[in-house]
Amino acid sequence: MKFVQSVMSPLDVVVLAKLCLVKAPMTQVALAQDLFLSQSEISKSIARSTYAGLLFGAGHQVMRLGFFDFLKFGIRYAFPQQPGPVVAGVPTAHSAAPLSDLIASEEPYVWPSALGKVRGHGIAPLYPKAVDAALRDPELYEVLALIDALRIGRARERNLAAEELRKRIC
Repeated sequence: MKFVQSVMSPLDVVVLAKLCLVKAPMTQVALAQDLFLSQSEISKSIARSTYAGLLFGAGHQVMRLGFFDFLKFGIRYAFPQQPGPVVAGVPTAHSAAPLSDLIASEEPYVWPSALGKVRGHGIAPLYPKAVDAALRDPELYEVLALIDALRIGRARERNLAAEELRKRIC
């Protein structure tokens, strides 16, 4: 008997986040276009998330509390990140809204990008085109910045990020 190991991918987090934010079911093609992914990547992501128990039904409904728990308690271990060298980019984590209104910091974090105008320590996004998708969708941008705060933040930042994230995805 052959066993198959299905492993979540960082882009699955972005797909789940986007599905939490939409008001009506989205087709895989529309989801692929919004996230700058191929339709096959979306299909594989949905299959992995369904296998993990984070999606159910034909309309791809997110198990919101399970997803929130994964983000709050597991994201920093499953997809860790350390701040890198200072680069130009798009603010993320506590350097982006909504946390930038709650936390004063002289150490900005950014997703490296030619589109960004802020200089800060580089944080690798969950997948390369996440920055483009976030810049197109302000709600997704906030959620991805909060997820980055969970990935790299200190205890206070993580607690504030979890509180803000709960409001958006639960």
